[in-house]
Amino acid sequence: MKFFKIIAFILFLISIQTIKGQENHSQVWVADNGDGTYKNPILYADYSDPDAIRVGDDYYLTASSFNCIPGLPILHSKDLVNWKLIGYALSKQKPLEVFNKPQHGNGVWAPCIRYKNNEFYIYYPDPDYGIYLVKAKKAEGPWSEPVMVKEGKGLIDPTPLWDEDGKVYLGYAFAGSRAGIKSILAVCSMNSDGSLANNDDVMIIDGHTDENTIEGPKFYKRNGYYYIFAPAGGVATGWQTVLRSKNIFGPYEKRKVLDQGKSTINGPHQGAWVQTQTGEDWFIHFQDQFAYGRVVHLQPMKWENNWPIIGNDDDKNGIGEPVMKYKKPNIGKKSFPIETPPESDEFNVPKLGLQWQWHANPQITWGFPTPMGYYNLNCIPVPKEAINLFDVPNLLLQKFPSNEFTATTKLTFNSRFDGEYTGLVIMGLDYSFLCLKQEGGKLFLSQKTNKNADKKGLESESKPVQIENKTVYLQVKIETGGICNFFYSEDGQKFNPLGETFTAKEGKWIGAKVGVLALRKGVINDAGSAAIDWFRITK
Repeated sequence: MKFFKIIAFILFLISIQTIKGQENHSQVWVADNGDGTYKNPILYADYSDPDAIRVGDDYYLTASSFNCIPGLPILHSKDLVNWKLIGYALSKQKPLEVFNKPQHGNGVWAPCIRYKNNEFYIYYPDPDYGIYLVKAKKAEGPWSEPVMVKEGKGLIDPTPLWDEDGKVYLGYAFAGSRAGIKSILAVCSMNSDGSLANNDDVMIIDGHTDENTIEGPKFYKRNGYYYIFAPAGGVATGWQTVLRSKNIFGPYEKRKVLDQGKSTINGPHQGAWVQTQTGEDWFIHFQDQFAYGRVVHLQPMKWENNWPIIGNDDDKNGIGEPVMKYKKPNIGKKSFPIETPPESDEFNVPKLGLQWQWHANPQITWGFPTPMGYYNLNCIPVPKEAINLFDVPNLLLQKFPSNEFTATTKLTFNSRFDGEYTGLVIMGLDYSFLCLKQEGGKLFLSQKTNKNADKKGLESESKPVQIENKTVYLQVKIETGGICNFFYSEDGQKFNPLGETFTAKEGKWIGAKVGVLALRKGVINDAGSAAIDWFRITK
């Protein structure tokens, strides 16, 4: 009898650990198939322009963040398949007076992460100012304040290389919208610690003939060759080109090493070559899925005649095609636990979860974590110049985590004045949200939708429904294609549809986002707030 009690107790402990495991990773997308294989994308979320490195037995990835803050996300993995979001390298963007307001499509473009002299380096471009550098002893931070490495309007996509002789170089590209030139890659030298670029720039390729829109370079060295991996052909339609030379400044020869081929993966390019501890080669890249943003794929890679081939080259033409399922990388150990970036947030600790970002530098008055089991989001006045939500900075948002998911939030609306409102929002160039608003001392719920918000479009509104309780459950279900339907409940059990079907649309260089807002018209000395009890992402 005692034996059976022990077995029962062990089974109980296993069940608790299983429940904890389920809570700790996504319910809607897990790339690890659990059988030694993985599926693409490894991150079904908008980690645009990914770059990655290995440091010992650990892998680190960063990505573009544009106007979203905190910026420069830092993800960690042990096996290149399971990724955990561990922090950000940028708490605010400078100049503060610029980025305290939404700057859609501006800010942090394609970054490059490296590890040198026992420090992490991230070079990132702001296309309106130049190329910056931030550093940290640990990937989790703290990260240094940004230092300008190379000033210049339109300089983007930096990539450093430390050569064996101690010399340091910087490769980069040009944003045509700022520089007036594009489809060109250049290389210059830097000072010994990689903190300042010199003015000895050399153009290494003019891509106008057959590498149009070449950009996003990544510098490597192997077997005496300098390699530059660079995407070309456009974000949604392009391919991966590789340049190589025995001389840092060229001339370079080039070859296409990855394209869509017969696969369903459009525009496979821009990312990072990573080598495992066992010597396997892998390539991390993005795929533009429009409303879902630029999701992240992992491709096997091999070398033939000192040229890389990425993906599967079934037709033996030297150009790889993306795989959708493959054996996991050999990292010298059997397996590691399933990990995914955070999605749901119970707000049970007095700290905002890492999944949340704002559309501008956050201000202290926007909201507060609490020790009472909720996040307090204040009804901040809509900016006077705002035409719609596209001009509002204090939207609490996170990335779409999969092609299909349900987002539900429980909140209590502590409104104090008419004209204050809160709600659950799908945000992009178009947006739609459930709007819980106080009017005439009563609460009403409606769906507000805006088409072409970036072009100063105006909101439409469904017929309002009166809500009796200030605690409500708001829900949106997203189906493949970004098809969104909204629901509400006053008891958490019966959910009623509200409004019309809405199709999510990407933002400016970012995917659509989901989250919560709390706003009001006009300034007051004691604004209301929304107490967000929890926010859950489920199937």
